[in-house]
Amino acid sequence: HCSQPASEHPYTAPYHLPHGCLIQMYLFMALSLLDDFLLAVMAYDHCYVAICLPLHYTMIMCPQRCVLLVAASWLCVHILAFSLTLLMSQFSFCASRSIPHFFCDLLPLLKLACSDTHAFQIMMFAEAALSGVIPLICILVSYTHIIHAILRVPSAGEKHKVFSTCGSHLSVVTPFYGTLSLVYYQPASSYSADTGMVANVMYTMVTPMLNPLIYSLRN
Repeated sequence: HCSQPASEHPYTAPYHLPHGCLIQMYLFMALSLLDDFLLAVMAYDHCYVAICLPLHYTMIMCPQRCVLLVAASWLCVHILAFSLTLLMSQFSFCASRSIPHFFCDLLPLLKLACSDTHAFQIMMFAEAALSGVIPLICILVSYTHIIHAILRVPSAGEKHKVFSTCGSHLSVVTPFYGTLSLVYYQPASSYSADTGMVANVMYTMVTPMLNPLIYSLRN
């Protein structure tokens, strides 16, 4: 009798993801997507309106509008996260029950699925465009207006003040979107576990740890 060498992902009986993994994935997606939307809202509030329309700030960013922007962000992210979680719960998994990651993330789980994930990946890229590209475009448009306003400021001291106001926001936007693009804007077949874990650590731990310093002590 000759034993066969163990494969990287040994076949097991088909199973569905446990509820704990699905809940973890749902909460992670919802909170990560919420960062996308709130960074766009903050670019509009903290940078564009405050710098380009300072005299109209209190009228534009009234409490009702602030509540509306936050509520709309929460509603969108929970709809997007729930739709992907619901689809993932229907998949069967035949590979190992271990994933090379520190939480239940989308791409590592897709590599273990034995169901057809083509429709899921199309939906995931569509949601990535909606929740990532559209807020990023809003941020870029806001900063385009800000740069245009800076060029009209004659004083070097006033220009430095404007850059200082937006610097805190940029210091979060740059690493957040940079690491997200490394992980989620690629097909599951080209996903690298090592790159994914490093990028996940950046935007799940490093960026949130910077937030209190940037938005509280800095201001």
